[in-house]
Amino acid sequence: MSRYDFASQRLFLDAPLDAGARVPLDRDQANYLVNVLRMAPGAAVLVFNGRDGEWRAVLDGDRKRASLVLEEQTRAQTAPSGLDYLFAPLKQARLDYMVQKAVEMGAGRLRPVITRRTQVTRLNEDRLRANAIEAAEQCGILTIPDIVTPQPLADLLTSWETTDAGRRIIFCDEDETGADPVSVLGALPPSPLAVLIGPEGGFSPEERTLLKALPLVTTIALGPRILRADTAAVAALALVQAVAGDWREA
Repeated sequence: MSRYDFASQRLFLDAPLDAGARVPLDRDQANYLVNVLRMAPGAAVLVFNGRDGEWRAVLDGDRKRASLVLEEQTRAQTAPSGLDYLFAPLKQARLDYMVQKAVEMGAGRLRPVITRRTQVTRLNEDRLRANAIEAAEQCGILTIPDIVTPQPLADLLTSWETTDAGRRIIFCDEDETGADPVSVLGALPPSPLAVLIGPEGGFSPEERTLLKALPLVTTIALGPRILRADTAAVAALALVQAVAGDWREA
């Protein structure tokens, strides 16, 4: 039997969840359940808010005044993932995809970094959050990742040992041709991790030198092929989770 109920519709609610609570739906949520999915009053929905676990709720009212009435908790809240995802922002469509896949792959915090070759420096954080919520709704995830304000890569690295003491950066270097990444990751001592993916144009020589000089940085290769940044995100997160992340604990 599946660990999650994937057959039921899941919905994120930005409200406290408790037995017997009635949570009004906003216009878009009501339209989606009533008009798009054609749910009738009494239909069951699974809801979560990132804090209070997952709950079974039933639809009440119509599209104009729809609400959900909470009945029972179906899953207790899980701890947020300790995996950070550091990425150079991409153009919109690829960025949407990358954020969704990073959430699906277990990133607990999304941290945009501005590199020398980053093409996009202004982000719509509401859109990032909407994509993260959509991925969580579809994949049975209970916690919405934190989204951090973009920061220049050089500034991030300069303060890393103060702000992120003990957290190791897995630097996915497009020019790395060294050891098998599975062996490299498997040899790491247990610690919080951050995965760093660069922009479509790659890291500059100066950035690569700066990264490789830091003791908390481990460099890995992603194989002989040239990957788009959004594809590299999925490949790197899958590799890290399988070898050194929470897949080993599942």
